[in-house]
Amino acid sequence: MNTFKVATYNIHKGVQGLGLARRLEIHNLGHAVEMLDADVVCLQEVRAFNHVQAKRFKHWPQMGQADFLAPEGYAAVYRTNAVTRHGEHGNALLSRWPVLAQSHENISDHRFEQRGLLHVTLQVQARHLHVIVVHLGLLHRSRVRQVAQLQNYIARQIPSEAPLVVAGDFNDWGQTVTRMMTAFGCQTDEAAPLRTFPSRLPMAQLDHVYVRGLRVVHRFVPQGRMWSRLSDHLPLLVELAWEGE
Repeated sequence: MNTFKVATYNIHKGVQGLGLARRLEIHNLGHAVEMLDADVVCLQEVRAFNHVQAKRFKHWPQMGQADFLAPEGYAAVYRTNAVTRHGEHGNALLSRWPVLAQSHENISDHRFEQRGLLHVTLQVQARHLHVIVVHLGLLHRSRVRQVAQLQNYIARQIPSEAPLVVAGDFNDWGQTVTRMMTAFGCQTDEAAPLRTFPSRLPMAQLDHVYVRGLRVVHRFVPQGRMWSRLSDHLPLLVELAWEGE
């Protein structure tokens, strides 16, 4: 296996629209995840449960959204970032490969935004692949501090020679996060930004895949009416190759 695919997708808790026009999209998102055909899918704004939404929508899944979205044969890993009055949500990872280990770290910068990183170690044939799923804050200073905490976590928890993917919704409308990630060895191929937000009229790339010990072969953002209805973000799909191959 010379290349593999990683997708990152903010699914907006599986619900779209406002007020009485709100609609459940989690079932369509399940089909969308299958269509991506990625080996690893990194998800943000994933619900474990929500009692109000479960009562409102007749076909609300009985299981957590991570397990519900996992294609047949995939492992699902979920960790909570935010606890709300009626439920909770966080980051998730779906993997075609066996999961060796998982951990979570709180990276909340202030009490109004609950954020976290999900770290999963995967067995890819004879290799160990480390994947971190993140959803950074809305404020610039928060993101700067959260990337610094992410750098510290990587230095503490991941061997320097290990292949690493850091993917998610970075909420950065500029280049600050990319410059910081590049400074500690996590690269991306973004000569031409692929706009992922908002999905109906994409203006900026808020969703990224950064890598270490790997190289980017191809990047793709699916577009069209179907994708614009599923979430306020579009997914980003990246094909990667092992460094030196």
